[in-house]
Amino acid sequence: MTSVPLPTVDVRSVGSDDLLLDVREDDEWIAGHAPQAVHLPMSQLVARLAEVPADRPVSVICHVGGRSAQVTAYLLQRGFDARSVDGGMDAWERAGLPVVTGGGPR
Repeated sequence: MTSVPLPTVDVRSVGSDDLLLDVREDDEWIAGHAPQAVHLPMSQLVARLAEVPADRPVSVICHVGGRSAQVTAYLLQRGFDARSVDGGMDAWERAGLPVVTGGGPR
C-alpha cells in the first residue's frame, strides 16, 4: 500500500485567507507565535473541532512539523482543506517572519 504525501505549504506561501492554526502547547505559544495564528493545541483539537472553519484553507503549524502533519491528516479525513506548514515555527522564525510573544493562550 502506498501512502499519499500530505499537502504542505512553505512558510512564505501561507495564504492571507488561510486560517493559520497553531497546534502547539500553551508554553510554546506564549514563547512565540505568528501574529495572525489561532491557538488550538493538538490535545484539544477533537473537543474543539467546531472552532475550525470549514469554509477556508487551514495551514497547520507546530514547532517543526510532526504535530501539524498529524493534525493535517485528521482534518483532511474530515473534509477540511488543510496543509501542514513545512518546518513549523522553526522555519517561520528562520525566514524572518513576524513573531509575537506572551499574551497567554487563546
